[in-house]
Amino acid sequence: MTVLDRIQQPRDLRLLHREELLELCREIREFTVESVQKTGGHISSSLGTVELTVALHRVFDSPRDKLVWDTGHQAYVHKMLTGRRGRFDTLRQFGGISGFLARSESEHDQFGAGHAGTSISAAQGMAVARDLKGDDNHVVAIIGDGALTAGMAFEAMNSIGHMRTRVIVVLNDNGMSIAPNVGAVSRMLEALRTAQPYRGAKHIARQVLEHMPGGELAEEARRRIFTSLKALFIPNILFEQFGFTYFGPVDGHDLFAVEGVLEKARDFGDGPVFVHVQTQKGHGYGPAEDDNVKWHGVSASGSAKATAPQYTAVFADAVREVLKADERAVAITAAMPGGTGLLPLFKEFPERL
Repeated sequence: MTVLDRIQQPRDLRLLHREELLELCREIREFTVESVQKTGGHISSSLGTVELTVALHRVFDSPRDKLVWDTGHQAYVHKMLTGRRGRFDTLRQFGGISGFLARSESEHDQFGAGHAGTSISAAQGMAVARDLKGDDNHVVAIIGDGALTAGMAFEAMNSIGHMRTRVIVVLNDNGMSIAPNVGAVSRMLEALRTAQPYRGAKHIARQVLEHMPGGELAEEARRRIFTSLKALFIPNILFEQFGFTYFGPVDGHDLFAVEGVLEKARDFGDGPVFVHVQTQKGHGYGPAEDDNVKWHGVSASGSAKATAPQYTAVFADAVREVLKADERAVAITAAMPGGTGLLPLFKEFPERL
């Protein structure tokens, strides 16, 4: 019997020792590749969240604690660990298990949505309801860096920060959605990925400031010093500006490091927390690591396929002719130009898309 065979529900994960957990992660990746190539589905995203998902289910007590996944592309491992591995041969088939989260399918699926960017809003609603009922369970939203660029996600963070709602937001940051992310949020995340000096300086400053005398002047000095440190090393840590306490970034493929930071977030009692986890899309499977855009989705035959149906090529050809004919024309694409069919046009018309 494999380690994965022994996992029927999330609580079984807490019985495993260190070496068994590492073996489990390897077996999950192997099962994901073999299974999803038979049915078709999203491989790269779920391969990147293996350790994160195992850690979430070891640290939190689902379904009492609410794990709210943003879309289902990153949640195949969640489905495996919550009693549905035996039905993976029916993934995305008529009468089978859904490729997304489905509340009708499992008590562990807290929110069902196909559109990205909805998880933080849903999590706040659940957390507010929890507080009104006087419960003490945890609510965790898991969102990708692509989905985090959605306006709805920022509206939710703004509301959570204002209300001081006890919500944990976990950012699965693989530096991509289906295509590389662009914009101010993407640049800020890149700064956070490389901001080791800030974290070291913050730790030293905290030790020094703990020995300062009390009083309003000392409190103001503390605030100004930390603000200056952040401004020096990371211009605008947006999450802290929203009122979240920021933990990270942490290596998303170091299972025990992820568990550690999630435990800190779970035990933190003063308002909302933002946990920044860095992952690699397609991690552990060479072809998907080398071309995670191509392997974002696979067909039922097991061969990698584009993330869009072929009719988008017709659309792309039509747009190309318009751009050639009229230099005033521009094309506006969604955040996944591979899906809209316009990715090939970026090389031809880099300033007009």
